[in-house]
Amino acid sequence: MGAVQKTPRFYFSLRSPYSWLAHRALMADHPDVAALVEWRPFFEPDAVSDRMLTEAGGTFPYAAMTRAKHLYVLQDVGRIAKSLDVKLSWPVDRDPVWEIPHLAYLVARREGRGPQYIAAAYRARWEEGRNICDRSVIAGIGAELGLDSAELAAASDDPELREEGVRLLLDVCADGVFGVPFFVHGFSRFWGLDRLPGFVAHLRERGLTEPALPEPVGAAVGLGPRSVDDGHAGGCG
Repeated sequence: MGAVQKTPRFYFSLRSPYSWLAHRALMADHPDVAALVEWRPFFEPDAVSDRMLTEAGGTFPYAAMTRAKHLYVLQDVGRIAKSLDVKLSWPVDRDPVWEIPHLAYLVARREGRGPQYIAAAYRARWEEGRNICDRSVIAGIGAELGLDSAELAAASDDPELREEGVRLLLDVCADGVFGVPFFVHGFSRFWGLDRLPGFVAHLRERGLTEPALPEPVGAAVGLGPRSVDDGHAGGCG
């Protein structure tokens, strides 16, 4: 476990449906917490980032998912989306490079449009079924937000952004993050959509947020052939 974090952190992944649902719950039910937390991208490194991470002394927490669990996740997320009356369109990932959407987030954040980018990327992936590892999709999101489309689309080619991405992955290691959504404050860690109410309560008990608002609906596990998963219900990679 790493150093004590005074600023609450929300580790999110644009790949993960549970992270998407946690984002929706934060924005709709706990906007004060959404404004308070530091939004940290969590993404599976490609060969280049993995090598840089290893050279820096870090190791990304990989764990294979069984076919049975993958099928369960498909069913479970569909069930949750239906219960929330949320539109869900399953995307198809073919040789994805997750630096493409997640390093583009760093560009949007630098320009003061980080939250808007996250919302647009989640909408594109989980509500429209689009491939957010396609540079043209990221360019379109950039244009939608009034940002430099070419810069967002090429973010993964920028050596400085690559280095920043690796520093963020080192924080993943230091904070003991092993899946998403993952919430960190002080020595306290909360993993999974169903732990969001506990994280919110933790912050409210310490006087860091406004009075409690309605709690979101909770849920389950992981997704993907190379996703983070230790068998515990509540989060995924």
